[in-house]
Amino acid sequence: MKKEEKTNVMRVLDGKKISYESHAYTPDATMSGEEIAGILGEDPEKVFKTLVTQGKSGTYYVFVVPVGAELDLKKAAKASGEKAVSMIKQKELLPLTGYVHGGCSPIGMKKQFATFIHETATSFDKVFVSAGKVGFQIELAPSDLIGVARCTVADIV
Repeated sequence: MKKEEKTNVMRVLDGKKISYESHAYTPDATMSGEEIAGILGEDPEKVFKTLVTQGKSGTYYVFVVPVGAELDLKKAAKASGEKAVSMIKQKELLPLTGYVHGGCSPIGMKKQFATFIHETATSFDKVFVSAGKVGFQIELAPSDLIGVARCTVADIV
């Protein structure tokens, strides 16, 4: 039997004894978050994407929002105490976080950034985020995600 492939995110969760369920799927480069939710058979409101921004001050911030939602940059700036925030360029993602586009997780980045999660996450028993590699998602309790990624809950969409 083939040993289950572990991502860095899974190793972090295992190390902290946090319960999660991993889900693997065959990725497609053009796949949207809503399509991934469909493959998982889950409500897109429970499947979250991880977005990395930079504030006017130069500080980086991570925002975790439902896959079908858009990050409201004004609300994101307010939540982070910045005058403005903007999305980083895709080519900056890997060197900054250690993750590639489509596989970015709020857990286990190279460096801990201030992280904000949309308030709807707390209304579910379980939520999904990237497991740190394209084609892998993890399902866990929002309270565990908030704790391990040190998230601030905010209205950011």
